Amino acid sequence: MSILSKAYFHDEAAAFEYLENILWPDGPVCPHCGGYERISKIKANPEKRVRQGLHKCGQCKKQFTVRVGTVFEASKVELHKWLQAVYLMCASKKGISAHQLHRVLEVTYKTAWFMAHRIREAMRSGDLGPFGPMGGQVEVDETFIGHDKTRPVERGYQHKHKVLALVDRRTGKAKTMVVDRLASRELLPILKENISEEARVYTDEAGCYRRLRDHFLQLQSVKHNDGEYGRGEVHTITVEGYFSIFKRGMKGVYQHCAKKHLHRYVAEFEFRYNNRVANGVGDATRTRVALAAAVGKRLTYRRANVE
Repeated sequence: MSILSKAYFHDEAAAFEYLENILWPDGPVCPHCGGYERISKIKANPEKRVRQGLHKCGQCKKQFTVRVGTVFEASKVELHKWLQAVYLMCASKKGISAHQLHRVLEVTYKTAWFMAHRIREAMRSGDLGPFGPMGGQVEVDETFIGHDKTRPVERGYQHKHKVLALVDRRTGKAKTMVVDRLASRELLPILKENISEEARVYTDEAGCYRRLRDHFLQLQSVKHNDGEYGRGEVHTITVEGYFSIFKRGMKGVYQHCAKKHLHRYVAEFEFRYNNRVANGVGDATRTRVALAAAVGKRLTYRRANVE
């Protein structure tokens, strides 16, 4: 049986029950006052416009559903279609385009685009602690994607969007961020915040890393220009592998991305990488992780187009 034949992907009542079990494992919690002792469930009645999954809090007297306070709040799209979209984005290694979601879910392209950005917002975490504690190994690399329209096209990479990534070999986790400039003074605060001082840091020979040696106990580089791609444990092959998936997805699936949206696309690829099969996380579990992270991250259409 296909996983897409599950009831919560097709039936609205089952979809609400599925999401409630994830977000309310100990029972309903009022998002307005935080109460949980005097909450009653209101039976859905389309004829009287009573919504599916509606609850009423006996303390503050307000009504709510499990959507309130999540990326699904105030959406007219049925919850079971939202669950399909989350699964498709979590299960597609290189992503799924808004046009594809628009065709599969039978919603407008504008709706599919906004749904995808809301899901990416749920995938954003930023909660990983400093990489490389107790002498752990951390790989650092940068890549370039797209074209910053505020800059003229020129040789080199100055006109491209710049993305920095760290990979902790011990945990198999990555941390990715969009940066404005690749200069030592720009990168130093970022790396000091995200990498432990005692970590063993491995980079390539890019000039932006040379002045960082004084700030870490051990920082070694491989010289790609001399044909060197590894020297024992000193290499950046892991982070380059991560970037290969990211760039294939950005070029082959999404194709175009404005800088104001790039941080969410980066979060999407980082989420799937950190919750991959090699780390013991399958598609279904990855979807549940994304749904559990949907709380407190509401994104409006206007803010999605600005931030």
